[in-house]
Amino acid sequence: MFNRNDHSFVICAYKENPHLEMTIQSLLNQTIKSKVFISTSTPNDHIKGLCEKYGLELFVNPSPKNAGADWNWAYDHAPTPLVTIAHQDDYYEPDFLEKTLKYIGNKHDFILAFTDYYEIRNDKKIYTNKILKVKRMMLAPLKKDKNQTSKFIRRRILSIGCPICCPAATYNKVVAGKSIFDTNYINSCDYKTWCDLAELNGEFIYIDKPLLGHRIYAESATSKNLGENIRKKEDLEIMSLYWPKFIANGINTVYALSEKSNKL
Repeated sequence: MFNRNDHSFVICAYKENPHLEMTIQSLLNQTIKSKVFISTSTPNDHIKGLCEKYGLELFVNPSPKNAGADWNWAYDHAPTPLVTIAHQDDYYEPDFLEKTLKYIGNKHDFILAFTDYYEIRNDKKIYTNKILKVKRMMLAPLKKDKNQTSKFIRRRILSIGCPICCPAATYNKVVAGKSIFDTNYINSCDYKTWCDLAELNGEFIYIDKPLLGHRIYAESATSKNLGENIRKKEDLEIMSLYWPKFIANGINTVYALSEKSNKL
């Protein structure tokens, strides 16, 4: 059975984000303690100062490209078999790691485990809206243990959208492999990565408890990419791996409507 010594949080920090310290504190305040690191491709006094304040080791990516490349750098440098790539503006509930390890249990061949999440808007916790309802419906089949190893079910879920919240995911590096994140997409690198990992043998463990607060605000990458329509274009390309183009386009149009709740 995995324990806290098998796990690391690696925070991907970028520029001078005002929410970074809150994220650090939420990881250090977990009911079960594990290792915490920071990774960045934009080293600066703000990030270095917080590393010094909290005694955290900093991983500096010397060859920045995009989010996928930064996540790969953080993922590959984690010194443990289990790693959670934390985002610099999100909040982790105190029992995030405790519950994650509990659900993983003795499943040593699991690929990734991911929790449900809520949104943080104007410092308020939003537990339900259109997109959250849609994603929970999509993930419902994975509540059953017997479905977690089914490639067919994973493909069907991912063929209609991306319901997994990236910062809520914990990876088993032994099973998933090295540098798992796709670097060809600006926004949907996580979505494509889920599709790739879905083809491996092992479990997709869904923890249907909102243990992560995902911050939605104007400066976030998610909001910017939705505003520029980047996500819709990339999601269509990925959905087209599962469907003929005209069907994928119809599904993507409907799914994109539900994501309007991410716009401010």
